[in-house]
Amino acid sequence: MAFTTLVQAADLAGHLDDPRWLVVDCRFDLADPAAGETAWRRAHLPGAAYLHLDRDLSGPVTARSGRHPLPAPAALAATFGRLGIAPGTQVVAYDGGPGYFAARLWWLLRWLGHDAVAVLDGGLPAWLAAGGTLDASVRGRAATDFVAAPRAGQAIDAPSLQAALAAGTLLLVDARNAERFRGEVEPIDPVAGHVPGAVNHPGPGNVGADGRLLPPAELARRWRETLGARRPAEVACMCGSGITACHNLLALESAGLGGARLYPGSWSEWIRDPARPVARGTG
Repeated sequence: MAFTTLVQAADLAGHLDDPRWLVVDCRFDLADPAAGETAWRRAHLPGAAYLHLDRDLSGPVTARSGRHPLPAPAALAATFGRLGIAPGTQVVAYDGGPGYFAARLWWLLRWLGHDAVAVLDGGLPAWLAAGGTLDASVRGRAATDFVAAPRAGQAIDAPSLQAALAAGTLLLVDARNAERFRGEVEPIDPVAGHVPGAVNHPGPGNVGADGRLLPPAELARRWRETLGARRPAEVACMCGSGITACHNLLALESAGLGGARLYPGSWSEWIRDPARPVARGTG
């Protein structure tokens, strides 16, 4: 049976030599884009490949896009094919923390039709805490012809989002920390605040003190408080640039509340157009 949301360190340890499994290191630092790849070159989970957020898991930034636009499906398929991902490959993504960057790869693979992908629960710290080792090896895999089959309805663009918000048919959930959502601070983007009508569900609320995702029942309880009467299909998730929003989508899926969409451009795209409204405070 494929792992489609989370995988625990003990389960992964039993498959490190399994050619049907592929581990991908997604470590990244927004303040130092080279740091994750540098750390991977020094040491990583045995045999893990590396994918860079800017270079591999995002498309080119334009004057109208956010900071991490979606890659073109063909370009992303080429990346996945280069890693040797075949239809039966179990992909495990991890990063240096609770999984924000790993969840981006999780969402992208599912978007292109590959469901056998899971995030290592707790990331690198959980692996080390379980007695896992690191090395600098990279296992060669034969490239594959990964065929992109983007699933309609997985993402929503800015015009469609604006129309749905105006019609009251969509709940927009922002994963940024509360201070950024309220517009009190903005350490990255040039405009502070949030999309009018959005609600806040910060990404750190999905994990416990150990950095692992909360149990499904607790996630469901917290998320139902945020969603109210909305069905997941009536929900879109955003953040600063479409990264942490994927972690909220992972949490929803783990809680049995799958079906929400990603607004990939998120806040960094929304504010590119000065005609789009901005709200501050809790409203």
